[in-house]
Amino acid sequence: MSAKSKRMIELMMTVNRMRKFTVQELAYEFNVSTRTILRDLQELSELGVPLYSEVGRHGGYQVLNERVLPPIAFTEQEAVAIFFASHALRHFSALPFETQSLSALKKFYAHLPSDVKDRIDQMKNRFDFLTPTRQTKSPYLSVLLEAAIEQRVISVDYASGRGISNREIQPIGIYANSGLWYCPAYCFARYDFRLFRCDKILSVSETSTHKPMDLQRIHLGNRETVIPKEKKVRLQVELNKEGVLRCEGVLDSRFKVNIREDGTGWIDNQIQMMDAPFLAHFFIGLGNKAEVKSPAALVDLIKKILFELIERYTIK
Repeated sequence: MSAKSKRMIELMMTVNRMRKFTVQELAYEFNVSTRTILRDLQELSELGVPLYSEVGRHGGYQVLNERVLPPIAFTEQEAVAIFFASHALRHFSALPFETQSLSALKKFYAHLPSDVKDRIDQMKNRFDFLTPTRQTKSPYLSVLLEAAIEQRVISVDYASGRGISNREIQPIGIYANSGLWYCPAYCFARYDFRLFRCDKILSVSETSTHKPMDLQRIHLGNRETVIPKEKKVRLQVELNKEGVLRCEGVLDSRFKVNIREDGTGWIDNQIQMMDAPFLAHFFIGLGNKAEVKSPAALVDLIKKILFELIERYTIK
């Protein structure tokens, strides 16, 4: 690495650390002339470092809020792995930080050696992760994720079977299942945890009348354990061989599938009733491959949905 390249990397790290500085300060720290620093800052700006200059007695340079990270050295295998992970998500109609992800990959790809680019281009046509293609959009994934991370309450307009309602919620996180995005959150209108389909969230506002709850320790991996036991019910489902395969491919780790020697299986877990709408439609989709035994409320919901379907398709 040349002396200039090393200085440019160190300069990028320095301006990100200092946030506000003068040309003279940088020239002194790097032991170069102010003219050299001015030229280096110009190159950093062309590379995308968001610098803002202020004139006057107390002027200088300032890094805007959009921080730029210093370069990171990747091996060839690591570079291919990054594109592998990105390529696997391309079937989703919406992703959090989708625009930023595409921008980052373009920058990353542009600076790779030609042979690594060729390998990545070949890789794209050699593997795939199929996800159901969804026409529905989920434009607020980034907002929901940031609200979960920052422990904020947001106001959403939500479209359910009963119409559109306004809810104040505190998200726990977001996750994808069968091409759709879901957001478990505490709902202040129901005074309980609920599961929201992200594509049914029509608008999001930061305006809220409720203070955030302390949900810092609750996340997607443990959310089922923090709900009081009286809020849980027993899920019992019998599965044939095909039902086992379908459940293993779609249901997450909260719904453990037990398998017998003959390939059939069963589910016997404690679940939250906020998952009932998803489970009802899922098990209906399995047809005779699954039979829900309990809870009674889930069985009743499945019957209700089926009766509505029969009524819709009955010749009048």
